[in-house]
Amino acid sequence: MSYDNENIFAKIIRGEFDCIKVYEDENTIAFMDIMPQADGHTLVIAKESAETLPDLSDAGAAACIKTVKKIVEAVKTAMGVSAATVMQLNGAGAGQSVPHIHFHVIPGSILGARPHAREMEDQDKLKGFAEKIITALG
Repeated sequence: MSYDNENIFAKIIRGEFDCIKVYEDENTIAFMDIMPQADGHTLVIAKESAETLPDLSDAGAAACIKTVKKIVEAVKTAMGVSAATVMQLNGAGAGQSVPHIHFHVIPGSILGARPHAREMEDQDKLKGFAEKIITALG
């Protein structure tokens, strides 16, 4: 399967579509999920054009995990929780809704989370959570 350069995350990477960004480096971007499963739900995406984990280079995977680690700690601090769920839905059959590799960082347990990709959240509320996460990142 070939990579879809018109997916929403590819457009975010190119700056063609806005997101509520909390972190960016040369290989990754982290931003607020617009249909969060919990308050503070953050996505980490690779800038590399890859749909699933097997499509991602080893260097891209390492960069993603490095960023995921940073975001997990910042989300826990910002949202006042002791744990976070890290999830990666690998392919449409697993529930992946955007065909670009991404990791979900969800404050707390997935057991109490809202359903995946169901309801849009208020943008101002997301911006408030983003500010807390950015502050926690230092």
